[in-house]
Amino acid sequence: MPGCLYLVATPIGNLSDLSSRAIETLETVDFIAAEDTRVTVKLLNHLELKKPMVSYHRHNEESGGTVILDRILGGETCALVSDAGTPAISDPGEDLVLRCAEQGIEVISIPGPCALVNALALSGLPTGRFCFEGFLAMNKKNRREHLSELQNETRTMIFYEAPHKLPSTLCDLRDAFGPDRRISLCRELTKLHEEVKRTTLGEAASYYEETKPRGEFVLVVEGAKPIVKEVEGLELRLQRVQLLRQEGLSLRDAARRVAEETGTSRKELYDAALNV
Repeated sequence: MPGCLYLVATPIGNLSDLSSRAIETLETVDFIAAEDTRVTVKLLNHLELKKPMVSYHRHNEESGGTVILDRILGGETCALVSDAGTPAISDPGEDLVLRCAEQGIEVISIPGPCALVNALALSGLPTGRFCFEGFLAMNKKNRREHLSELQNETRTMIFYEAPHKLPSTLCDLRDAFGPDRRISLCRELTKLHEEVKRTTLGEAASYYEETKPRGEFVLVVEGAKPIVKEVEGLELRLQRVQLLRQEGLSLRDAARRVAEETGTSRKELYDAALNV
C-alpha cells in the first residue's frame, strides 16, 4: 500500500502559529520534504524533533519529486513544507501534488498560515472576489505585459514582492492601473515589525522612492471599477439602480454609483429614477 503526502502549513513569522495538528503530523510522518532544510531544521529544533529530510525546491522539481514519489509508493508517509506558509501555493509543491494525484496517492492538507489570506483580511479592500498573481516576472517587459492583462480585472489582486524589487514594481503598478487605485502594503506579517500601509499606488510609489523597503511584502491592489456598456440604455441602468436600492443603498447613492459605472449624468439618472 502506498503512503500519503501531507501538505503542512508552517509559520510565516510567529512560531506560535503552528497548529497542534501540524506538530502531530511532523512527529508521525516518516520523512519531511523541505524547500530549504536549513530553514526547516530550525523549526524542528524549536519543536525538539528529529526527522529525516530531503530537499524539494524549484531547482530539483523533477529529480526531487521522483525520490519523494518512490518513497511514498513504497509505503512511507511524507510531510511537504515550504520555508514559510502553505506549500503548493506559488510553490513547486503544486507539481508534486499533481504527480501524486496521477499515481493515486492520497494528499492531505494540514491548514495553517498563508500570507496572501492574512494580507487580504487586513487590507480593507473587497474580499468577496480576489485573484492571486504571485511574484511578478523579473524581466521588465514580461512584468508590464502581465500587468496590462490585468488592467480590466475587477477583482482584488494580490502580489508577493521582495524589498529590493518593490520600488520598481510599485511604479509599474501605478503606470498600469493609475495613481488613484487603492493598495494595501502588508509587510513582515505576524513578525515583530508587522505593518499595513493603506494608501494609493501613486502615493506608495512616491513613498518608496524616498524610503528603503525592509522585509517581505504582500501587495493587495484594488480591482478596476466594473464597466457597464453604454448601449444598455436607460432602462437597464434604472434596473441596476433598483438592485442597489434592494441592497440597502439610498436612491441618491444608488444613482451616483450607477452614474460612475456607466459614465452618465447622475442628475439625469436620479431624476429618471424618481419618476419611476
